[in-house]
Amino acid sequence: MADSFGELLRRFRIAASLTQEALAERCRISPATIAAIEQGRRKAPRLSTVRLITDALELSPADRQLLAEAADDGGAAARAGPGDDGEAPPAAGPPAWAGTGPPASAGTGPPASAGTGVVAGLPAARTSFIGRDQEQAAVLAALADSRVVTLVGPGGVGKTRLAARTAEAAAAGYPLGAIYVDLVPVREGFIAQAVAALAGVTERPGMSLDAAVHEYFARGRSLLVLDNCEHLLDVSAAFTEKLLADCAGLTVLATSRERLGIPGERTVTVPPLSLVGGETGGTAGSEAEALFIDRARASDPDFTAAAEIIGYACARLDGVPLAIELAAARTGSLGVDGLLAGLDDHLRLLAGSRGVHERHRSLRAVIDWSHALLDEDERAMFRRAGAFIGGFDLDAAVAVVAASDRGMVADLVGRLTDKSLLTCRRGPEGSRWQMLETIRAYALDRLAESGEEASVRAAHLRWAADAAEDLERRAEAAVAWRDAFDAVADDLRAALASPPGRGIGEASHRLARALGHLTYARRFMVESCEHYQAAAERAADPVRAVSDLRAAADVAMAEGDGALAFGLLLASAERALAAGDDCARAASLAYAVTIADRFGAQFPAEIPHDRLRQLLDEAARACPAGDEVCAAYLSAAAAWTAQPEKTVPDLGLSSEALAAARRTGDPVLISGALDAVVGALDAGGHLREAHGLSKERARLLERLPRHDPRAGTEIVDTFHMVTEIAVAAGDLPDALSTARMAQGDDIAGGQPHMAASKPILPLVLQGRFDEALSLAATMWAAWQQAGRPAARWMGPATYAMVLAHGLRGDDEGRQDWLVRVRELIGSGTDPAGTNLAAFGTFTDARIALHEGHLGAAATAVTDLSLAEQSWYGTPHWYSLRPYAWAIAAEVAVVAGAPDAASRLAAAAPAGEENHWAAACLARAAGRLHGDRDALERSLSGWQRIDARFERACTLVLLPDRADEGAAELRALGCRPPAS
Repeated sequence: MADSFGELLRRFRIAASLTQEALAERCRISPATIAAIEQGRRKAPRLSTVRLITDALELSPADRQLLAEAADDGGAAARAGPGDDGEAPPAAGPPAWAGTGPPASAGTGPPASAGTGVVAGLPAARTSFIGRDQEQAAVLAALADSRVVTLVGPGGVGKTRLAARTAEAAAAGYPLGAIYVDLVPVREGFIAQAVAALAGVTERPGMSLDAAVHEYFARGRSLLVLDNCEHLLDVSAAFTEKLLADCAGLTVLATSRERLGIPGERTVTVPPLSLVGGETGGTAGSEAEALFIDRARASDPDFTAAAEIIGYACARLDGVPLAIELAAARTGSLGVDGLLAGLDDHLRLLAGSRGVHERHRSLRAVIDWSHALLDEDERAMFRRAGAFIGGFDLDAAVAVVAASDRGMVADLVGRLTDKSLLTCRRGPEGSRWQMLETIRAYALDRLAESGEEASVRAAHLRWAADAAEDLERRAEAAVAWRDAFDAVADDLRAALASPPGRGIGEASHRLARALGHLTYARRFMVESCEHYQAAAERAADPVRAVSDLRAAADVAMAEGDGALAFGLLLASAERALAAGDDCARAASLAYAVTIADRFGAQFPAEIPHDRLRQLLDEAARACPAGDEVCAAYLSAAAAWTAQPEKTVPDLGLSSEALAAARRTGDPVLISGALDAVVGALDAGGHLREAHGLSKERARLLERLPRHDPRAGTEIVDTFHMVTEIAVAAGDLPDALSTARMAQGDDIAGGQPHMAASKPILPLVLQGRFDEALSLAATMWAAWQQAGRPAARWMGPATYAMVLAHGLRGDDEGRQDWLVRVRELIGSGTDPAGTNLAAFGTFTDARIALHEGHLGAAATAVTDLSLAEQSWYGTPHWYSLRPYAWAIAAEVAVVAGAPDAASRLAAAAPAGEENHWAAACLARAAGRLHGDRDALERSLSGWQRIDARFERACTLVLLPDRADEGAAELRALGCRPPAS
């Protein structure tokens, strides 16, 4: 059967390194629409939207046709006109996208551009590439022999252009793609961010950005180009060495003024351009001459000069490409004679210097000479533009020049570009200009000498703060912003890191806070938390610091670091006390209490219950009368801490908390309060009611702003708990749907082993064993690759594999996974003493019943005294108690126990709360009384939750459908039940 439109869309989206949110942003439709299409809840969109999606995904013609055909099959042709997809009119075109691979813990297929010769992140060349045939061949040969190759040579010699050209030539040989990263604008400590932005990977809860980058490159054969490593030599070397050790298929091509100095490194020295022609033996026809003529004719199409004169000029410039380009750009205004005269003057000034490499002297001379030819306005623009490390647009240039005449600034920028002192790049955000590293170093020298450095740095900081706040507004409005942020991120970071000057503290605070918000939205979680804390340090008053520290705590919670969040919330409360803000203090204290109980598993050491009650009392005393938000925070904290046991809220107080949250209208508070009510209902065995409220909580996801750190914890926890409660209620299709949504979510996806674990249990309970086996292999391998961290929450998925192998008669596989269960919970821990106890009872009894081992089945359920115990008992997440009670009743029936009828009646409450248990008990009743109607009801129940294995086992009990059931069991890889 052909893949549906939604299945194809998801595959292509992951291959293009796009989250649902990112694709929606490009297509100008809602993320919910993308999610609904991928999950099959909405058919293919109208044709205009299909075209927009294919453009945004940059699909090949064949893949475009494949998606279009799937859209036709889904009925898109019938919706060629306006529809109800919620899309805005198509934008002029999607922004350019540099990513070449799937995000962390997404799919593992090759990216759409892999193996095509495209190098992601490589800026389009605006001038021709001259010569370098021998050097390129040498680099290609080195790449074939070594996994790390470094091009070394002085500044301006052409390492970048050679690396870029070679990467383009080699890229088709790397099936998982090639990525180019310019390190010039990158500060120490931010290499991972620079690489991640181009790879399309993000930090996730429980997965650092470094780990996400390593996971990306560990997928297979790929090429990473790190350009201009010299200012980050040590960290570049460490980053590269670690990547190569972890990623066997990765090759790194670096450029630097000196070698990285790591094991296995192969260096290729990049010489100046040849000054000798291949045929003449003189300068005519040399690479240097060809470059000079090409660049000279760019400024003067009619340029001509004798080969001897050009050769002399190139020789005076030592064949250094950058020096030749700068000099050639002046021929249109000076002519060759004027150029040589001016050049000779400046070269003579440096002739007597000592300790400087000759080629460095010639390059410095030509830059100095080019600068001397500028007028005063051009010089001012030149040195002030040096403040930007990652490039700038016209608005940024106006900001540092402090001029009101945009036309004048545009003219100056254009004149510097014509003189090759600036390079221009055009992209989806418009034109941007940048200085080459060597030229920028000279500009900064001139800026330092001018006496303007402090004022220019201050102007740069104010521009950065304004630019960051503008990007915040775009992110909040869901207007395309990521590419624009990536373009200026390094300048924003550099502006924040500059020494604070007098009178610019307010701008520094604005920038730090905005960067915290933007990096969170960009999923650089650790960096975001640091920026928010930096904002608190820069805040002019404690009122602002309160908000900054609270935001930092929210990021820490979204990252899964409860202990850090708890400390930040207490710090926020202290600042609120200093500010006299009772509401903020009460809210911070109450939320600290809530997370310490509700998310106790995220704390390395449990916060004592008495301590939490003390903090709650402080919050209650601080809470202003009539403040609904404060009241909602206090109500939630009271519900969670009503009893000493963590994570078990009080139902009555939880209901009050939900009412208080609803009065605020805040979806974040409502989501948290719903979780408390759901938890309390689950604790009391009211599973269907809990499941209904979980669905309401899931519907809130569309109202939770994904750019806002406050919402992060609720998004992650919603996916987690909705899946668990759906399984507890036996709604397997809903559990599976939510688990798969979480896998594709850029916040909730979490660690790869966590994301893979969520669908496994519902898949096994449905009898979809092959799918579960595949995900289980992924889960276990990812857990081991992550260093085998504490992960008891993987217990249900791991135990589910025991069940899958047992039902298939694979005892060896069953034993293997039992060993893994013990690895997870601790080798000395008995599963019977954990929340897996009921799971173990159910698994052992279900396997024994299928194999016809009735004695073993009866032994497995011995501890379940159905007549004496409450059917649900003490609360345990994912305990599968309804499943255990239902199978215990069926075991009693099949084994012919004299009290089978009473056991069946005692288990009835489980069937009222769980769809799986209801179908199982109907089957047991049918077997006890020979009631075909009951067996038919059981079949309907299994059909409703897509429990294929159990449905087949029930069919076998009907004489006229036994063959059908046996055939279905064979298709699932199972034998017919022996009893």
